[in-house]
Formats: sequence, structure tokens, C-alpha cells
Amino acid sequence: MAGIGFELRKLLDRQSLWGLVRAYVYAGVISSGPWVLSIVGVMGIGLLSVGRVPDLEVRQFLVTVTYLMAASLIGTGGLQLMFTRFIADCAYRHEEPRILPNLMGALTVTAVGAGALAVPLVFLLAGSLAVRLLTVTALVVLSASWIAVVLLSSLRDYRGVVGSFLVGYAISVAGALSLRPLGTAGLLGGFLAGQIVLLLAMVSLVARRFPTDRLVAFDFLDRRRAYVSLALTGLLYNLGIWIDKLIFWFTPSTSEVVLGPLRASVIYDIPIFLAYLSIVPGMAVFLVRVETTFAVEYEAFFAAVRQGQPLAEIRRRRDRLTLAVKQGISEIFKVQGITVLVLLLAAPRLLEAVGISRLYLQLFSVDLAGVAMQVLMLAVFNVLFYLDERRATLALSATFCALNAALTIATQHAGPPFYGYGFALSTAITSLAGLLVASRKLDRLETDTFMRAR
Repeated sequence: MAGIGFELRKLLDRQSLWGLVRAYVYAGVISSGPWVLSIVGVMGIGLLSVGRVPDLEVRQFLVTVTYLMAASLIGTGGLQLMFTRFIADCAYRHEEPRILPNLMGALTVTAVGAGALAVPLVFLLAGSLAVRLLTVTALVVLSASWIAVVLLSSLRDYRGVVGSFLVGYAISVAGALSLRPLGTAGLLGGFLAGQIVLLLAMVSLVARRFPTDRLVAFDFLDRRRAYVSLALTGLLYNLGIWIDKLIFWFTPSTSEVVLGPLRASVIYDIPIFLAYLSIVPGMAVFLVRVETTFAVEYEAFFAAVRQGQPLAEIRRRRDRLTLAVKQGISEIFKVQGITVLVLLLAAPRLLEAVGISRLYLQLFSVDLAGVAMQVLMLAVFNVLFYLDERRATLALSATFCALNAALTIATQHAGPPFYGYGFALSTAITSLAGLLVASRKLDRLETDTFMRAR
């Protein structure tokens, strides 16, 4: 699944500054594109609509899209990981013709599931009928998009992937701004138009890369190829990412009603979403350096095992694999650490530039640290997934979710100076625990490999 990373490494191999810049820009957009572009796009729509659309309607739009992102990510988290494993197995077995029809099957399951969840929302949500229908449709489209995104890392057309993201969100912004005289419905309608274009573009890229004569298949649901532990891991991980926000949203003392049952936390939301913009450099390093280098050494190790190489050679390959992990983690520390340091120094001016009080400075700083540790956590999870340590990743995801919930509630009781520490500590503790698990698994890799073979 690191195919697009290998293509980006070719830009680095040209030994030119322009190639270096292009590789990391592409990697940053691809690895964190949907998440970061959605934040930038939605905040851009909100800022450009101030003064032209009533403030309440702008806020209703921002909060509605935030809930849509949360619901779609949590709702599809289980299927995302399970489907990723299925696609990876298809690629390994050279069963590429099965990929596109199963993508269509996964999109069908997602659309039906999201639709079943969304239909009652038409009656539960507040606002005009147009706003409610657009919200329901957006939930279905966004949920399907997260499934389609799974396949993008296996494509080698990085220009097409980046172009699809940029065009989709450009249409979202332009559409929302052109329809803003219609208020919340216009903003949602414009945003939805761009997301539909993005979804169609992603499916088109996959169809071009993996042609087939079948339309729809549901092989990914076969018990023999479906991994329930991965589904639970994806669900718990995505719930863990959002649970601190949900707690702040639905605690009356830290939130307020915005639109019917939808609440928002003024004190918590803006700093955390701004902090997430810092994830781009670390994710770029993760895609270009960590995943691709690790994938090469991983394949070399298991090739040595399959070919019956001497134990000394297998251990040498294990050592190279371990070194690749250490170097990758080190690079993430360096790049994300520098990013955090620069943003901490620029934080006062940055907050002023976007019209936010300096009172948010401490919370923004804590959130930056939490996001940096989340990048590390993703890298560790990736290593464990390659090693097929499904139980370990499930336990770590459950730990992360439980810690974030418990520590967030504790910091709420402790008072505003401690807000954000629940998220930061939970990502830090989970990352460190994951590093210990990964280190132990790598030390025993050849032993565990032969034991499993028996």
C-alpha cells in the first residue's frame, strides 16, 4: 500500500532541491490532504463569509461540517482498516481485478449504512428542510470518501491524487462562497458539491489504475478475509481522536447550543483545529521516509525467510528493518519537533492573524504537542500493522480511547488551565507504549516468524 510513496521517492532520487520540495509537498497533501484541506477549506469559507452572511449562520455551517467529519470518520473507521487489509492482500496476491468491484461494494455498504443512520437525522436536526437534507447527503458522501481514500496510497499517480484534492476543495470553497446569499443551506450546498466532485475523481483514478469487467463485489465481507480486530481498532482509534471534542461539546459548562442538538465549544475547538494544521510536515516524512523505507526492508526480510537464507542473513535483514524504524521515528521527531518549535514561537502573531485572543495561547501550545505525538502514534501503528500485530494495535487503540476520555474529563474538573492535557497525555502515553511494543516485536521478529510458520 506504499506505492505512491515509492513514486515520490523517485523525485528525491533526482538529487535536486526542486525535486525535494515537490516530493514533500505532494507527500504532505496526500498523507494529510483530506483532513487538513477540509480544515483550511471550511475555515476559509467561514472567514470569507463573515460580514456577508449572518454570524449565526456561518457558525451553524462550521459546526455542522465539523460534526459531519466526526460522524463520517467514526462511522467508517472500522471498515476503513478492514478494507485496507483486504486491498493489501489483493495487491500481494496479484488479484488487482478484484479491487475496483470491491471498492464499489464497500461504497455501497457505506452509503447504505450512512443513509440508514442519516435518515432519522432529517427529523432530529434543526434548521430548514434544505439544511437537513443537505446535511444527510453530505454525511453519505463524506463517509464514502473516507473509504475511497483508502486506495489512494496504492496508486502511483500522485499528480492525479493531489489534483483531485485541490479541485474538490476549490469547488467546495468557490461553491459555498457563490451560494452564501442562501445562508447556511447555500454554504452547505457549495461544500457538498466539491465533495461529490472529489469522490467521483477518486473513484475515477482507481478505475483507471485497476480496470475490471465486474461492477460490484463484496468479497471483503467474506469471513475468511475479514478481520474483526481491525474493524474494532479502526473504530476505537477514530473514536479516540474525537472523544475529547465530544466531551467538551456535550458538557454544558464548556459548550453552547448552535443548531438544535449540535453544540460547540468555543474555548476548545479553534485551538485544536488550528494545531492540526501542523500535522503536514510529520505526515509527509511518514509517507516518503518511514513507510517506503520500512516497506522495502520488510519485504527484504521476509524474502530472506521464504528463500531459506542462513539465520545470520535473516538476522542481518532484521537489524536493517529495525534500523529503518529507528531512523524513521528519529526523522519524525526532528521534523515535527522543529514544526512545533516554529509554531510555538509564531503562535502569538498567528493567533492574532486569525482573530483569536492570546488567551488561547496555552491551549494551542498543548494541542501542538498532542498533535505531534499523534503523528508518532500513527507511525508506530503502521509498523505494528506491517508486522500483523492486530491484537497489539487493538489494545493500543482501546488504551488511547479510554485515556483520552478519562483524562479529558479529569482536566475539565481541574479547570481551564488544564484543558488540552487530556488529549496530549493520551497520545504521548499511547505512543510510548506502542514504541515499547514495537521494539519488543522487532527484537523477536525472526523467532515469532518461524513460530508462526509452524
